[in-house]
Amino acid sequence: MHLPRPRSLAGQLFAMQAVLVAAIVAGCAVFAYLTDRDQADETARRQVTSAARAVADSPSVRDAVRTPDPTGPLQPYAERVRRDTGVDFITIMSPRGIRWTHPDPLQIGRPFLGSTAAALRGHTFTETYTGTLGPSIRVVTPIRDGSRITGLVSVGITVDRISSQVTHQVKILILSAAGALALGALGTYVINARLRRHTHGMNATELSRMHDYHQATLHAVREGLLMLDGARRIALINDGGRELLGLDESAVGRPVAELGLPTPLTGALLASEPRVDEVHLSDERIVVVNTRPVVGGERHGTVVTLRDHTELQALSGELDSERGFTQALRSQAHEAANRLHTVVSLIELGRVEQAVEFATAELELAQALTDQVVGSVGEPVLAALLLGKAAQANERGVELVLADDSRIDDGVLPATLPARDLVTILGNLIDNAVDAAQSGDSPAGARVTVTALVDDGELRLAVRDTGAGVDPESVEEVFRRGWSTNGPGRGLGLALVRQAVHRAHGTVVLASGPDSGAEFTVRLPLLTSGALRVTT
Repeated sequence: MHLPRPRSLAGQLFAMQAVLVAAIVAGCAVFAYLTDRDQADETARRQVTSAARAVADSPSVRDAVRTPDPTGPLQPYAERVRRDTGVDFITIMSPRGIRWTHPDPLQIGRPFLGSTAAALRGHTFTETYTGTLGPSIRVVTPIRDGSRITGLVSVGITVDRISSQVTHQVKILILSAAGALALGALGTYVINARLRRHTHGMNATELSRMHDYHQATLHAVREGLLMLDGARRIALINDGGRELLGLDESAVGRPVAELGLPTPLTGALLASEPRVDEVHLSDERIVVVNTRPVVGGERHGTVVTLRDHTELQALSGELDSERGFTQALRSQAHEAANRLHTVVSLIELGRVEQAVEFATAELELAQALTDQVVGSVGEPVLAALLLGKAAQANERGVELVLADDSRIDDGVLPATLPARDLVTILGNLIDNAVDAAQSGDSPAGARVTVTALVDDGELRLAVRDTGAGVDPESVEEVFRRGWSTNGPGRGLGLALVRQAVHRAHGTVVLASGPDSGAEFTVRLPLLTSGALRVTT
């Protein structure tokens, strides 16, 4: 047996609103009916009172009352006034209640049916009474001739006539109520049809279940998701987005421009055109940004997705270093083969002493650098990095020198300072220095000097070169992604250095070196942590 599907949310709202509109219209109709009936009674009382007093105060009526036959002049007068005022009867009678006028001539001369005592005392009063014409609302007022009461006037409107007037008004009221109900139902249907389109015909249970799935999905997705409204405020952000951008719960509802994000990243989020796979740096991460405007006749907002590229970028950097080491080893192998051929040729020529001297000199030169690095830097990762970078620099015609005061014992660096961050920091600084020294024209030759030591509870890494140095106006820009003096497609290394230093709660300082080149000094705390400071 197939169970009927629950009514959609729009259908439920339509039924509820239709019942509500019908109840309101019915209530208004009943109230209007009761009000109209009361008003009709009150209007009839005022109408008959005005007519009775007008007749009683008429001089012609007072004159006719004095005549021996008052009916003659009063009957046509009373009928004329009755037709003009719209009342049902005007009865003029003697103080004893004998009728002088009546709409039915057969009733003239007969006693008046009703009370006249109050009128005889000089008062005007109204009552509802059943007379010869049926139930009516009537008024009785005296006719005065000076201080003497010479007659009485009774004017009335039948209840049937009042009821017919109320019935006519009720019919108009019912038609108006029906029109209001139809108009309300039509408006409700239009509104609910639009609601049905927006809710796709789902009922409240389905919408609630979809909301639960929506929330679960947002928290489960590791990638960052942001939704910006038309005013560039964050309408929605999931856990991944807050983590990648370093935001908290208060970010929802705030404009993107006030979040303190890096300027290039803020520009990408605020862009009106779509952005595809753009790489941007936050304080601690490298993120790939994709944006797409939500357009439906007008701009409604932007959907932004963020992917964490930090690990991949670090692996790419390590892979580039491995490629460099491989090329350096291949070059060294080639050079070693050339030197070996030279030694063999010297021996074949009988110059044994020169061959030994040549071979020994090459070995001593290579061994000296190795011994210096291994003796000064006990940290294996840094030692291997320095030896590899020395080989790369030598291949490019740049001398890499380890300062004499360098000293890092094995086991000094804490586990909170990842080796990968050290490779990122020192490797990129050396690569940047080698590029600068190679393009420089210093009389001292192309040289890069590295200082690595632990001093006062912090790790200090300094790299200086003999290049052309950094323009003072560009000092603030060197750590920005994309800044480079080597053409487009470069400028990520120093940005990664700043990011790694920030993660380690250290400082990085750029200054002019003693050889007119640039000198970068990084200080990383080993025991305490502080905020990042980029100083010039």
